[in-house]
Amino acid sequence: MQGIADYEFVRPLGESNYGTNYLSKAPSRLGVPAAEVVVKVIAGPTSDDAFRRATRELKHFSVADSDRLVAVYDAGRHGGAFYYAMEFLPLGSLEKPNVEIDTSARVAAVRDAALAAHALHERGIAHRDIKPANILLAEDGGRLADLGLSQLLSPGMVTTGLGQIGLEFTDPAIMLGAQASRASDIWSLGASLHFAISGKGVYGELRGTEPLLLVRSILGSQPTLADDLPPAARELIEACLSTDVGARPRTAAEVAERASALGI
Repeated sequence: MQGIADYEFVRPLGESNYGTNYLSKAPSRLGVPAAEVVVKVIAGPTSDDAFRRATRELKHFSVADSDRLVAVYDAGRHGGAFYYAMEFLPLGSLEKPNVEIDTSARVAAVRDAALAAHALHERGIAHRDIKPANILLAEDGGRLADLGLSQLLSPGMVTTGLGQIGLEFTDPAIMLGAQASRASDIWSLGASLHFAISGKGVYGELRGTEPLLLVRSILGSQPTLADDLPPAARELIEACLSTDVGARPRTAAEVAERASALGI
């Protein structure tokens, strides 16, 4: 199978957020104990400025004060394509687990993603792409992966690319042109928590794949929560999804604390 730079791909792991993830053999130069890593290859050419912005954020990601973030090992360009390498977690994601997990473990994974998001926010970084596919499962909870770099690498493509980055987990304000922020990530955590508990998105079953049509559909509707949510979970999710940013939890750490207290 093909590779990039000195990474030898083993198999593709799926597409997400302007790129494709590959399971790859870990080059010895990385000095990591794992034999395999995940390499994300971003589609399309990357300018020098975009490359510098993306690598700067990845450096902040890699040194943020949280063990709930997936480890990032390397980043570079090869043949004009931007790529980065990160930790491989074989248990899968909240969206597609490779093991049986109960609701308690799902909520714990979102809790840990919230702790990871808080660490990024404290360094001035919005994740931009929090969703169940980017909340990876670990033996002791969850890890937040795949920093959403699309807005840095492809400025102006926020709306047209949304079909690839999980519309139902994106704050509608982003679709209207707002900048990603702590508050927008908290919206995404609320939608992800709803999925963790109910197995459903907050907009029901979305049909079709054409991004602009999906955006119009979502902007023309309101989130609808599952009827059987526990009261405390409903209260937390509703707060995260509030159109009044001031009514949302002030920090992702608060989301994590309240998720821990749900007792699910």
